[in-house]
Order: sequence, then C-alpha cells, then structure tokens
Amino acid sequence: MSVNNIGMMDGAYFVGRNEILSWINTTLQLGLAKVEEAAPGAVACQLMDAAHPGAVPMHKVNFDAKNEYDMIQNYKVLQDVFTKLKITKHIEVNKLIKGRPLDNLEFMQWMKRYCDSVNGGSLCSYNAMERRENSKGGRETNRRTSVTSHAPPKSASATHKAQASSHGAKRANGHASNAPQRSAKPAPANTAGPAYDAQMTELKLLVDSAEKERDFYFSKLRDVEILCQSPEVEHLAIVKAIQKILYASEDDPSTLAEAQAEMVVQHNQQLQQQPMLSPILEASEAPSITPKDSSEESLMRQEAAAAHKRKSISDMEEFGMGSSSRLRLSDVSDVQLCGSPLMSFT
Repeated sequence: MSVNNIGMMDGAYFVGRNEILSWINTTLQLGLAKVEEAAPGAVACQLMDAAHPGAVPMHKVNFDAKNEYDMIQNYKVLQDVFTKLKITKHIEVNKLIKGRPLDNLEFMQWMKRYCDSVNGGSLCSYNAMERRENSKGGRETNRRTSVTSHAPPKSASATHKAQASSHGAKRANGHASNAPQRSAKPAPANTAGPAYDAQMTELKLLVDSAEKERDFYFSKLRDVEILCQSPEVEHLAIVKAIQKILYASEDDPSTLAEAQAEMVVQHNQQLQQQPMLSPILEASEAPSITPKDSSEESLMRQEAAAAHKRKSISDMEEFGMGSSSRLRLSDVSDVQLCGSPLMSFT
C-alpha cells in the first residue's frame, strides 16, 4: 500500500492539530485536549483496531500507561499488528514516548491518512468504549470521558445560579452592585486559559519544526564539509570556492562573487601550466647548438665523407674497374695502329 511510506510533503502532514484531535475524539469517543496525550501508544492501538476490527488484542493495551516501560509495551502490540497487516511504517518509539508535540502530531497525521485509506475511512459503526472495557485502564478512561462529556451542562447551571445570586444582591443593596461586577471580571481570564494553552502548543510545534529543519540542513552542510576535506578533491578550485562560502563569518552577498572569481583565476592558471603539444614549441624546446659543437660536427662529417670516398675507390679497384679504364685510355694509339678495336682486348 502506497500509504505506508508517504513523503513529508504529502497532504496528510498538513492536517491541522485541531482537526486531528477532533478526528481522534470522534472516532474513539475520547476527550483529548492535546496531541501529546496520545504518546503512551494506546490511542494508536485502538485506531488500528477501529480500522481493522479484531486485529488488535485490546486486552494487552494499557490506557493507564505512565512510565516508559508500559508505553513501550503498547508500541510492541502496535508493531505486531503492523507486521501482521504487512505495514512497513517505521515507528519511532523513542521519540513518541517523550511526548514531544511535533513527533506525536506527525504520527497521528499518518494514522489518519491510513485509516482514511481503509474502507474509505468509514469507522462510524465502531464502538470504542465497548472495545476499551477489556483493556487495562479502559474503564477509568471511559468514566473520565463520560464525566467530561457531562461537564458543560453543570458549568452552565452553575453560571446560571451565579447570575441569579448576583441579581438578588443587586436588588438587596444598590450601593454594593459594583462588587459582583468586579468579582465577575476575572471570569474572562479563566475562559482564556484554553486559548493560551492552544497558542503555547502551536508555538511548541513551530519550535520543534524549526529545530528539525535546522538539524536536517546542518547535517547536509556537514556532509559537504567532510567531502571538501578529502585529499583527493581539496586542491580543486571549486572545492576551495565552496569552503570559502561555508566558512564565511558574515552574511555578505559578495562572498559568492569572490568565490566565483577565485575559481575562474585558479582555472586559468591551471590551463597556463599545462604543456602545449605544438611543433613550434617542440622546436623551441630543442637543445641549442654552440659554435664549438657545430665545428666539431662539421669535421666529423668531412671525415666520414672522406672515408666513404676512399671506400668507394677501393671497391672499384677490387672489381678491376680502375685498371680497365686506364687500359682503354692508354691503348687509344694501339687501336689506331692496328685498325681494329678488338686488338685492345686480346
């Protein structure tokens, strides 16, 4: 099921705290005032029982869990249900049992998304109070819930009696009519208490969200810093530019421009230091010949030419070419006298 691993940008995580509380109280017939009251894990277990009736052993769920051990036992029951239903959602028990509002809100948001995906979210036929009767602390929870549900009429009747007594006091003594009004002024302060609690909870959620986002981006920057400190890449121009931005002590917009300029300068220097494969450069890099070396080289060439010439003459004499040529030049007169060119070869 795709709801097992929904991302943090999913719409489920944008459901408000009041909507989550209203959904929990309506589904389970509870009277939760804060999201962190679901930290013991019993609420999550019963929500899964509402989505899958009979899948959760409610006699193992403890609604009166106060310490971490009892809370962990509830989450063990929940994890067994997840395993049975092949739900791969990871339960961060260590964070949830601490009662932090943000962690518990996110988990309840996921629970609502999951329950809505099961049977279209139709959980109206679920009898939550009856299912809690077999749980430890379930009857006390039902009793507190019923008392809370009947509390508003009592407070209304008490308010009516107070108003009647104040009117009687006004009729009895006209000079003392201001006293009840002054005593009635603190009443708005008492009614504003829940509003202040709601504001404090909202502020706590904002602080927790900001701390979580801060830790996330700090870990990313730390990873970048460790990578830049590697010996294989720390000499690169782009790495030095990144370090300049990371270690900037002031929020100066010119830091980025300076880092880019230094990177371009270092890149140009590296290009200039690279050797160019060119015939002109190779000729210029050839060793220069001094006049002394050139004279010695010319003498060696002359001696080699003379030796080659002498060798050629000796080869010609060996094959008789030299003597035959001398015979032909010296015997011209004999040819004329004899009248036959063949006489010179006899």
